[in-house]
Amino acid sequence: MAAGLLNLSGFGLGYALMRCWIRTVLCWAATGALLSAALPADPDGVASGLVVAYLVVLVLAAVDGARTARRRTVGGSWRPMVAAGTGLVLLAVPAGGVVFYGSAQDEAVEQMLLDRLDRGDRSVEAASRKPFAAARGDYRTALTIYRGLGEKHSGSRAGKLVPQRLDAYYKAVSAPYRQKKFCEAVEPLTHLRTLPRSIDPKLLGDLADYPDGPLAASLYACGVSKLGAVPTSTRDSDELGELLRTFPDSTEAGKVGPALSGKISEQNRAVRGSDPCAARDTLQRLRTTALAMPVKSVSALAPKTDGGIQNGAYACGVARFKAKRFEQARQMLTEFAATYKKDKRRARARDIAIAAEIAGKRPSAGKHLPPSGPPGGSRMELVISNDAPDGVEILYTGPVTGRTGIKGCGGCSSYSWVGGPAAACKAEGKSYPKVTLWLPAGEYHFLYKHRGASSGTGVTSYADGSKIQPGYRYTGCTYVSRSPGLGYEPKGT
Repeated sequence: MAAGLLNLSGFGLGYALMRCWIRTVLCWAATGALLSAALPADPDGVASGLVVAYLVVLVLAAVDGARTARRRTVGGSWRPMVAAGTGLVLLAVPAGGVVFYGSAQDEAVEQMLLDRLDRGDRSVEAASRKPFAAARGDYRTALTIYRGLGEKHSGSRAGKLVPQRLDAYYKAVSAPYRQKKFCEAVEPLTHLRTLPRSIDPKLLGDLADYPDGPLAASLYACGVSKLGAVPTSTRDSDELGELLRTFPDSTEAGKVGPALSGKISEQNRAVRGSDPCAARDTLQRLRTTALAMPVKSVSALAPKTDGGIQNGAYACGVARFKAKRFEQARQMLTEFAATYKKDKRRARARDIAIAAEIAGKRPSAGKHLPPSGPPGGSRMELVISNDAPDGVEILYTGPVTGRTGIKGCGGCSSYSWVGGPAAACKAEGKSYPKVTLWLPAGEYHFLYKHRGASSGTGVTSYADGSKIQPGYRYTGCTYVSRSPGLGYEPKGT
């Protein structure tokens, strides 16, 4: 019995007292194998199968030791009672080992959790050196670690440090706000605001409500900085709308209307400045912004842009003409005249558009704006006949500006280039379509535009200049030649 108790210590002392050295060594080997597998302590502990196997070995050694001791004499001065007492005392060794190993395993778990916390800290540090969009993966990794430690291991040393780490996490993510990079701050602050949905609010504490103020301020500052600006990406930016929807009762939300109104007033004044085109474009964007606002009092500001847009359209067309950008001037002023039919500048816009179209073919017609009113004095007669099979539109600018047209000549055809001008409009007994213009004296620029069924045959427009002198009657003839196209033959009598 005493030998069996001594063998339960795991050192095979019962076999040693009986000088069964092979069995003693086997006990040592079993204990050594267990120690080798268990040390150093691992957070996952020792495999349960190994522990069960070791316990089976101890029990077998105890039973075998007790059975063998009955047939052998224990050497030395040992007595059965002393051996039994010693065996009971030595049972404290494996019991103490179990307690020690449990403590070591607990420490291993703590170190593992601390290592995990450190890995989260390194992820936050790496993310803080990148833009938020590129740092999302690192932040996600850190947040997963902190959430796991705080919610599942709150009593561990690492778990108790999570609130401090979350504070550092919030500071890292919201860094653009503290740096006054308000547009950059919107996305990360929006991310922070969503965290209470995925993390226990008790773990976040006061951090749960922190993003609201900075996010409202960032949405306002960013949105105001973009008012009327040309979008830098295809993705719409709606910071002010988001502010009004998310924080309708905030101080910043109350500032949106006045800020938008002030910007509109500023651009309404700017259309009278040196760059009316830019001011008009800005007003159009401000109108779009106002209409998209979710608060009626703010969206109601949109009509304040209408007058500026109208004035800007006219001023921009005139500015484009002065800058010799004749096609743009023609388009803008033609559109102005078609859109604002009750505007007193409509007729003037149409005259400048005509002059711009002529100047597109004959740049000298764009040296200056056409006169704003007709001159006094007598007017000379200009009769233009059409020897072309299709109609011709006539644009003219000079002391007066306008447009007219002549219908096509039904029995007429095109001329060869050689001798064409000499024969045009001279057929005996033929009645040519005509138009009569009464023009004050001065330098004129004309543009003759072929139109009608044959317009797709490659006939080109023709630009020319003429001087109208007092006391003369003028005639002219339009015709089509095979090369280069529409022609005009003026005469004065």
